[in-house]
Amino acid sequence: MSKRIRIAIGAVVIVVLATSAWLWATAGRETTDDAQVDAHVAPMAARVGGTVTEVPVKDNQQVDAGAVLVVIDPRDYQVALDKARAELATAEADAAAARVNVPITSTAATSNVSTAQGGVEQAQAAIDAAQRGVEAANARVATAQARQREAEANAVKTSKDVERFKGLLAKDEIPQQQYDAAVAAAEAAHASADSMRAQVQEAQAGISVAQSQLMQAKAGAAQATAQLQNAQTGPQQVSAQRARANSADARVLQQRAAVQQAELNLQYTTVRAPMRGIVSRKTVEMGQVVQPGQPLMTIIPLEEVWVTANFKETQLENMRPGQPAIIEVDAYGGRDFKGHIESLAAATGSRFSLLPPENATGNFVKVVQRIPVRIAIDEKQDAQQLLRPGMSVTAKVYTR
Repeated sequence: MSKRIRIAIGAVVIVVLATSAWLWATAGRETTDDAQVDAHVAPMAARVGGTVTEVPVKDNQQVDAGAVLVVIDPRDYQVALDKARAELATAEADAAAARVNVPITSTAATSNVSTAQGGVEQAQAAIDAAQRGVEAANARVATAQARQREAEANAVKTSKDVERFKGLLAKDEIPQQQYDAAVAAAEAAHASADSMRAQVQEAQAGISVAQSQLMQAKAGAAQATAQLQNAQTGPQQVSAQRARANSADARVLQQRAAVQQAELNLQYTTVRAPMRGIVSRKTVEMGQVVQPGQPLMTIIPLEEVWVTANFKETQLENMRPGQPAIIEVDAYGGRDFKGHIESLAAATGSRFSLLPPENATGNFVKVVQRIPVRIAIDEKQDAQQLLRPGMSVTAKVYTR
């Protein structure tokens, strides 16, 4: 066998061995360079408006959780808080007064009903008494009129006796004494008639007085009845007072909420870091007037970073959470970081794009899709926090 043939055979053997070794080495491994470092990005925004008085941090400065990032002029919010507290104190005082008035109104309503009922009874008794007075006055008038008629009849009779006795006296048929007695009897009868007339007039005047008293008693009864009706609205008055007390209590709750909101607004004038991280994209300066919701800066916590690797869908057949991975970082000359698969995305990257593909339009072209895979960096692999979000890396996942 010539030397040339032996060299060719040796070369073929070497190629076969190298190919076998490469296939063995790459078996059970999936790699992609469509990967980058990710981290939480926390935008910081103003929750209240005002003039910025302090900005104690700079771009790329590391801050601890609770560190002051921005201070907004708090004086307007302090005034609003003082006003809310004063209104709360007024509302509490009104509520206390309204609650005190409830038992007072209830007691007064009960007392007014009792008093009004007594007044109605007294007025009815006065009506009864006045009615009896009218009846008695009518009886006196009737009696006086009867006596008047009797007296007038006696006066007529005695007057006729005087006329008759006068003729007899002229004939000397009766003595002068009998005639004088007849004249005296006539005068007495006329006087008695006059007296009876006066008594009738007096009795009739008594009727007017009794009727006036009856009318006054009826008016008093009407007034007492009206007072009783008004007093009987006591339960409604008590209910109204309770409603006012409940409204005052609700006003207290409303003012307490206003005080709490004012306290929150005052707290919001100091913007603090919600976590430990690096300040980035600071856009606020001292003296600037900011509005609620306006972005101020971004906090990026580097304690928790991960890798988002976009593997082809054909590479995911044997890929599972928990499988080990090696991350080669371009920024550090391909330095390796150990990690593991944490999760696989629920959809491809194109599905979350602004204009997702419409494969039913008739111009379909099959394209291999990529699915984001989240790879967590193993603990203590990035103790110096060298990894930054957005860095390009090469991810290798070992599926065996």
